[in-house]
Amino acid sequence: MNEIISQTTGTERDRTRHCIRRFLSCSNCQSLMVAFKGIWTKSFWRAVSGEYLASVIFVLLSLGSTINWAAGEEKPPPADLVLISLCFGLSIATMVQCFAHISGGHINPAVTAAMVVTRKLSLAKGMFYVVAQCLGAITGAGILYAVTPADVRGSLGVTMVNSNISLGHALLVELFITFELVFTIFASCDPKRTDLSGSASLAIGFAVAIGHLFAIPYTGASMNPARSLGPAMVTLNFENHWVYWLGPILGGTFAATLYEYLYCPDPEVKKRLKQVFKKDSTGKYKVVESDETVIKPGSIHNIDLAEKAEKIDPFQESSGEVLSSV
Repeated sequence: MNEIISQTTGTERDRTRHCIRRFLSCSNCQSLMVAFKGIWTKSFWRAVSGEYLASVIFVLLSLGSTINWAAGEEKPPPADLVLISLCFGLSIATMVQCFAHISGGHINPAVTAAMVVTRKLSLAKGMFYVVAQCLGAITGAGILYAVTPADVRGSLGVTMVNSNISLGHALLVELFITFELVFTIFASCDPKRTDLSGSASLAIGFAVAIGHLFAIPYTGASMNPARSLGPAMVTLNFENHWVYWLGPILGGTFAATLYEYLYCPDPEVKKRLKQVFKKDSTGKYKVVESDETVIKPGSIHNIDLAEKAEKIDPFQESSGEVLSSV
């Protein structure tokens, strides 16, 4: 009798474990499906390829301004900071103008991270963007390395921390200049503003140029982790490379969070948050339906990438989904 009971108990346990495993596997599949929803569309891959191409052109042209063609002379002149700053600023302004309607014109992992933090871009899509930006930067740096004579190639524009400052100071400089850039992006592309009449891409380019004019003597003025990764990968020089990832990403996310949730919050978001933290007559917080507390992502120059078209054809033209853009 005891053997029968033990066998029955063992069978029930096996069934329970099997059900739990099936439930967990289904949950994981569903979460993955939600996370990667909209990935397998023609428009999204066009956007990813746009980020790659924009990064190739930007890094190739910008790093080219750092090449000192008089390096072979007996007394070579110092680097022209104004030339480098203007080249970086005008290059990014041109790329944003060309690719903003295709991919959003991020061309910078720090900008993509800012979009993810403010819920203008999903984490899964942001990962694809960052990979495309890094691969594009490496490609651009590789092309420059191939077409530049070895005797004038130098460091190929690798960003390096000034030996007179500490790594903490370098991190702070990168944080502030990227903060200035991302805040400019959100302010100049804010769809809630009615006073904007100039060129957003030009404003972004000026922000990049200003950051370079200030920070080149300190850190080389990265403001863009992919821009630092490209030449570092080609020359295999990764000295203090972490500074050029941590600083810009922290500065970018901090700027985006302050602008989006403190200085210029969306009125709908503000109203929903007030409902969430509203108390009833007894002093307890009211229970608000989940649909009312969902904060829908805003848009900065929305890119149409509809997910409804996936149900018909995953590679069909689509329209409607918010991606985000600078």
